[in-house]
Amino acid sequence: MNKQDLIQKLKQLDGLTADEKEALIDLVKTKKKYGLVWEDKPEEVEEQLRQFLPVLKEVKEKRILAKDLKSRTITTKELFDEENQTSNNPAPNHILIEGDNLHALTALTFTHQSQIDLIYIDPPYNTGSNDFRYNDNYVDKDDAFRHSKWLSFINKRLRIAKSLLKTSGVIFISINEDELCQLKILTDEIFGLDNYLTVFTIKVRHENRILKGDKDFHEVTEFLLMYRNSSDFKTVKRIEDNTSNDLYTYRIEELVSNPDLITLDNKLVSVFRPGDYRVVKTSPNISSLKKISIRGSIKEGNSSGRFFMKHFSHKIGKEFGTLYRVPDMGDDEMPFRYFLLPYDNKRINGDYFQGVPQNRSDNKDVPYPNYFDFVDDFNNVGYEGGIEFRNGKKPIKFLHKIYEIAGFKNGVLLDFFAGSGSTLHAAMQLNFEDGGKRQCILVTNNENNICEEVTYERNKKVIEGYYNIKGLRIEGLTQNNLRYYKSEFVSSTKTEVNKRLLTQASTELLQIKEDCYTDITESNGFNPIQCRIFTNEEGKYMIVVYHSRSQNAVCEQLITYIKTLATNQPIKLYAFSPEKETLAADFVDVAEKIDALPLPDAIYNAYRATFRTLKLDRKLINPSETKDTASTPELFEQPTEE
Repeated sequence: MNKQDLIQKLKQLDGLTADEKEALIDLVKTKKKYGLVWEDKPEEVEEQLRQFLPVLKEVKEKRILAKDLKSRTITTKELFDEENQTSNNPAPNHILIEGDNLHALTALTFTHQSQIDLIYIDPPYNTGSNDFRYNDNYVDKDDAFRHSKWLSFINKRLRIAKSLLKTSGVIFISINEDELCQLKILTDEIFGLDNYLTVFTIKVRHENRILKGDKDFHEVTEFLLMYRNSSDFKTVKRIEDNTSNDLYTYRIEELVSNPDLITLDNKLVSVFRPGDYRVVKTSPNISSLKKISIRGSIKEGNSSGRFFMKHFSHKIGKEFGTLYRVPDMGDDEMPFRYFLLPYDNKRINGDYFQGVPQNRSDNKDVPYPNYFDFVDDFNNVGYEGGIEFRNGKKPIKFLHKIYEIAGFKNGVLLDFFAGSGSTLHAAMQLNFEDGGKRQCILVTNNENNICEEVTYERNKKVIEGYYNIKGLRIEGLTQNNLRYYKSEFVSSTKTEVNKRLLTQASTELLQIKEDCYTDITESNGFNPIQCRIFTNEEGKYMIVVYHSRSQNAVCEQLITYIKTLATNQPIKLYAFSPEKETLAADFVDVAEKIDALPLPDAIYNAYRATFRTLKLDRKLINPSETKDTASTPELFEQPTEE
């Protein structure tokens, strides 16, 4: 008997409810000849979605805004790029969500469907050593359903994550050998074997660093799976290292004629602050310019190195962007040496203008290896950047390599196992170094207060500045905004009261979706109980209209206001309305200037697809209308008109 015949017989069976028939039919449809088969173990957080819809509520007292910080961080990109030296790029809005990641991912299906460029996750490895909690209980090695629970857990989250990726998006997943094989088969199924790119082997510990409970064979490596969402992702290749003379070089242009002077070792040293000079890239082999070429390497054994270590090394991290010109140090063509203080102690390309990042003239590139040794970085991860943040698992240098391989310089990163927040720290650091515009969304629960006391506090210090464990002041990466949210809920029953509650509770979701946070409601004469108006201060506007007794009058007032707005972008308008056609009719006079969507149906529609992915009750958010009752949960206060 084929599947279709069996399904027809199941539909005709008596004595079974519609839900029971649906479950049996689903089993028939999902029977596999090849692939993973496991007993699905329901989660309590999943069952909550049968009754409640997740929303996000901002914790405003934890908000960190670049405009409120005193100093502006000068980026390495600005030093090397004449066009960007006076730029005023807006600070990216990074988002930290405290809550279960299944609830947060569900909310993100409304705000970021097909909008994420890169996903990196470091899920629990399920080693059986209290690293994986399922329904509030740790899963140990003797649990008969150990692997089934882990697969049920990760499967739901990866399927939602795939829907969030752009077609050109890519995902990286860290794992060890306990679940590597199961994860590989599962991700092949979810993303497609054609979209599998590689498994990187990452060395994370020394051979002699034995861990408690280590197996007969000591694990010194972990693994990193890489999948694209579709063939729209183009593999980025690395530029081949080369030290030949065809590389671009750089020269300094001094923009002030009277820099500050200090005396060091009887040398009269000129001091240039950011803005007093600029760095200009020159074409290779143009000797006639007598360019001030800044080459060579700082070595503690040569005169330049000894001078640097004596006079400048203690200023590292405190005076980034300060340039020193030291006389009587160099050759006949350049009888002085420039020193630029690096951001930190790492000696990488560009630190002291020595070994400036190499741009090949022939654009020759080669593939990435699928083995990397980050053992030293992993061994020092707990205090990275001089911040003590407990239990940090992934070092910044490792994450920078992921961003490099993905070609991720501008766009949105999602990490829904955020832990200590390394992904955001790494993105802000790299934005600072190369002028990128990476925005991060982090999700973590608050088990043992990790979200509040570790993830948030770590990145707060990175943005605002801090004193490291040696007592040195580290300047903040101040060109960043950080917004803190918590998961909250509205009843899923589609009553009129709950529809209004969901509309009212959607404001933060809409701000995240449209990346519009500046509230200009009251300054334009509107009542925030009736509607809210937001802008990103770069010509984009968003309007939210709530249910009220004066809704028609508010819409008329908004039409007049919309006509006055000069913008080349459609104004996003969300309004409490039964359907899109009705909403369009209400704003027909400004139809050419708006992109209108009805609330709360826009949210219901997004969540409906997610619940289908999770195989929840298909009637969850589309029941027959019921009367409001006093027992309806009201997890948000419903404001009343003044």
